Amino acid sequence: MIEDFTDRHHAFEGCFNFRDIGGYPTRDGQTVRWGRYYRAGRQDRMTAEDRARLADLGIRTQIDLRKPEEIADQGRGPLSDMGSDYHNIAVIPDGGTDQLSKLVGDTGISGKRYLGYLEFGPESWLKLFEILANAETQPMLLHCTAGKDRTGVSTAFLLSVLGVDRALIEADYILTNRDTGRQADFIEQTTGLPEGVSRDLMIHHAGVPDDAIGVFLSGLDERWGGPVEYLREIGVTEDAFDAVRHAFLER
Repeated sequence: MIEDFTDRHHAFEGCFNFRDIGGYPTRDGQTVRWGRYYRAGRQDRMTAEDRARLADLGIRTQIDLRKPEEIADQGRGPLSDMGSDYHNIAVIPDGGTDQLSKLVGDTGISGKRYLGYLEFGPESWLKLFEILANAETQPMLLHCTAGKDRTGVSTAFLLSVLGVDRALIEADYILTNRDTGRQADFIEQTTGLPEGVSRDLMIHHAGVPDDAIGVFLSGLDERWGGPVEYLREIGVTEDAFDAVRHAFLER
């Protein structure tokens, strides 16, 4: 369904799953603007050449969805040194991974696990949409460690508010699987694969199940009537929705 992967994907040497969500059509005939919202994994392993290319994107805002313990281990990456504003919105708090497993079971990556993110409260999503509603924060980069789960859920919320069809939201989500081979190669050539982990298993861990974001969206439909209705219930206002659409869409 998405045939322009090479246009939206930025193949950095030391950062993976970095791509633009621009160009997607909406149900009312508008289009998501290019160069406004990038989604990615961690950037701390970027090379000098990567950093020069990153600077060319002119990113003004970094939204970091990782837990504080992940940031302490990996670092923020280079954007703060380039003048970007930094916001940490920890979708899963420190210690939350164990809480998720207790809540939804040891499901691995799954739509059920994504729905479990919502059990940590609405603050993350309220803060996220406060930033998204401010056009002056663009261009922005939103990321977690791998750029697929917390980033995928957040991007699905945004694309839903913008009016992008669900089929396209699901197709955008699984583009993650287009960059897993490069990531496995990078790890093998730098730190080496972890003991007992084959290249194929590393690729599997770096990817996503085709159905996970669909299960997440169906769960929102069943419980709240959809992603926009969930956001409305937790307190995202109509003015904020309008501001987000104005900031990200063009005719």
